[in-house]
Amino acid sequence: MSPSLDTPTPAVSASTALASQAVGPATVASQPVAPGEGAAPAPSAVPTQAELLAFVRRTAADTELVSTLPLDPEGRTWIRLEGPAGSEAWIIGWPPGTGTGWHDHGGSYGAFATAGGALQEDSLAARLPTEGWKTLELAEGVDRERKLTKGDARAFGSHHVHEVRNESDSEHAVSVHAYYPPLPLMRRYSRTGAVLRLEQVERPQEWQ
Repeated sequence: MSPSLDTPTPAVSASTALASQAVGPATVASQPVAPGEGAAPAPSAVPTQAELLAFVRRTAADTELVSTLPLDPEGRTWIRLEGPAGSEAWIIGWPPGTGTGWHDHGGSYGAFATAGGALQEDSLAARLPTEGWKTLELAEGVDRERKLTKGDARAFGSHHVHEVRNESDSEHAVSVHAYYPPLPLMRRYSRTGAVLRLEQVERPQEWQ
């Protein structure tokens, strides 16, 4: 199964403790789209965010590869790829009206690019604690949003929390994603106003 930007799979309940605390604005590691998108970065033992960003941009521009993804009007589809330097990568198809819900990537950093259609990303400019809580109250000013149309890409850090949607009522979106290290887990959240609640923890065997 594809990861959360990735994946609609069954999940197990999180066993974290109940807690509540305010989270204020903080910087989430992210990078703007860099120039020279066609140039492959020099290989390294561990891929950088810039290398993952370059990879997803090149892959999204590979129309022959992207066209091998089967599209289903009823649900997301995916193809798993080998990413650079041991990273995990996916091509994902998004039918109109589908999305991920709020989630993180279990401590992995990564990048994604839109190969077709458009995707809406809502994210939190706050570094959330990863353990020991069930409910958080978010401070004002932490919400960020962006729209990524065909050819747009973005990188994100290891504490990134977001949701991604295809808001079109008629057009599929297709995107390419890469993560390092390969996703160890994903945490899924529900949100009501300023309150973020941990709902599920998913392990790789649940989406692969």
